[in-house]
Amino acid sequence: MSAVAVVGAGIVGASVAYHLARRGVSVTLIDQAASPAAGVTGDSFAWIGDSGGDWPGGAEDLRGSVLTDYRRLEAELPGTAVRWTGSLAWSDGGEGFRPGRGQEWVGRSEIAALEPHLQSPPERAVYSPADGGVDPLRLTETLVQAARRLGAQVMLGSGVTSLEIAGGRVEGVMTSTGFHPASTVVLAAGTGVPALCEPLGVHLPVAVSPAFLIRVEAPSRLVRTILAGPHFEARELRDGRLLMTAPHAGATSGAVLRRLAEHTVERLRSAFGGDVAVRLLGHRLGRRPMPPDGPIVGYVTPDRSVYVAVMHAAVTLAPTVGRLVADELVTGQPAAELRRCRPRGGSSSPPAGSNP
Repeated sequence: MSAVAVVGAGIVGASVAYHLARRGVSVTLIDQAASPAAGVTGDSFAWIGDSGGDWPGGAEDLRGSVLTDYRRLEAELPGTAVRWTGSLAWSDGGEGFRPGRGQEWVGRSEIAALEPHLQSPPERAVYSPADGGVDPLRLTETLVQAARRLGAQVMLGSGVTSLEIAGGRVEGVMTSTGFHPASTVVLAAGTGVPALCEPLGVHLPVAVSPAFLIRVEAPSRLVRTILAGPHFEARELRDGRLLMTAPHAGATSGAVLRRLAEHTVERLRSAFGGDVAVRLLGHRLGRRPMPPDGPIVGYVTPDRSVYVAVMHAAVTLAPTVGRLVADELVTGQPAAELRRCRPRGGSSSPPAGSNP
């Protein structure tokens, strides 16, 4: 197969590049940032699971592979390091929750056994024992390093300024360091993908949603599972470090966000005892791509020279999507699991039996 350029070194682009390189494809991974996962991937709470909830559009067809693909990555790449802790979710008064596939109601005594430091456990919560969390920065770096070891060229600090079009076909990408030819360009740059597609006459409906991430220093094993309560979500990223999120009303002011972060840490302290030693380390507001109908994955040009991969819950879906995209590009055969993810107005699949 001819060369592929992957634009975006977040979790999705890194996964696509790794899986292509693993298949022996000549691949170049390009990102404007100087390090992987410098965009919204680094702002992700990175909660992994395939149970419960409503998965929009084609994401429903991918959910059954999520845990299997993460287990596979753990075997292939030890740096994957998923913390399989399970999760507990509840709301004030229990409104709006019901167990889904792989979930169950647990009562106060069971919650206390799972979270012994929680001062006032709710009356009941939805428990998802198969859920886990991952360090999104470390995982993305692991994927990029593995792709490089397999022969991929990694170009960081080299932003893509445009797609290079000649004779009506995209023949590569123009970057701040020059032109890079490719037979296929995979756009995995999150919220930046729609603008790159505009010169092609392709409109991708990708909304932008804020992602507010809070980093906290805390005693090791203070939080044992992934907690998703009415006022915050929290999980242990590694010993002594928590990730948290909180409901975000759209504010972007630095002072307002700082107060929200501090207030959230105070809620954590109150939930685990007023004298618990927790400290705010930092907070960031990211921009998540949010396609309204689920992941957008597939070709967007009739000649199959441009392929897009944009989705919410990217950390959850990236190992599965990376594998499926690599399969499509290498074999020329459409993946059944992606049939409901195709870009509207784009090409739904490559011709059977052909290579791009």
